[in-house]
Amino acid sequence: MAALRPPRLDAAADEVARIAAAAPDWASLAAAARPCLACPELAAARRHVVVGDVPATGRPRFVLVGEAPGATEDETGRPFVGKSGALLDLLLAEAGLDRSSGAVLNVVKCRPPGNRTPKAFEVARCSGWLRRQLQLLDAPVVVALGLSSAKWFLGPRTVLAAVRGRPHEVDGRSVWATYHPSAAIRFGPNGAPRAGLLADLTAVAGTLA
Repeated sequence: MAALRPPRLDAAADEVARIAAAAPDWASLAAAARPCLACPELAAARRHVVVGDVPATGRPRFVLVGEAPGATEDETGRPFVGKSGALLDLLLAEAGLDRSSGAVLNVVKCRPPGNRTPKAFEVARCSGWLRRQLQLLDAPVVVALGLSSAKWFLGPRTVLAAVRGRPHEVDGRSVWATYHPSAAIRFGPNGAPRAGLLADLTAVAGTLA
């Protein structure tokens, strides 16, 4: 069984991890995360800290973890509500998964300027929030959407094509790594990322039936 290895921490990452670990419940964690200033560039440019969506009641059946908020997510304060979110909702429905029964999170909670890939230190500083979210939600299955998310769970040398299509046990959870919906959009409706994402979501649904 693989175990998540904490990223190399600097003082800001260590402080986030300390604050997050002390949060007794989701509401407390969300309240602590929203004013976060650990990454000055992201904090200066953001409109919202996108904490994540969770089911209204009960333990989520699964957790979806993307990379970082985009423009629409930053504007609304909710994850996966732009074009990628619309496609994700469509594919979830095709796979037989109800988004409302799962949680939707990102590795990094603030939008990087220009939708650039989050920097390693930004991922490290934000990791305390995600780690505590996963502990509080205690979902049996996690779907890592895209390479950045896959690397967070499976390590920095992860190659998406080599790890997708099957579960990986990490800290007692089944982690499935698959394509990000943005890749499915980029390669089009007949591209391999869309087909692979749907196949992986369908496989996840089969484990939850």
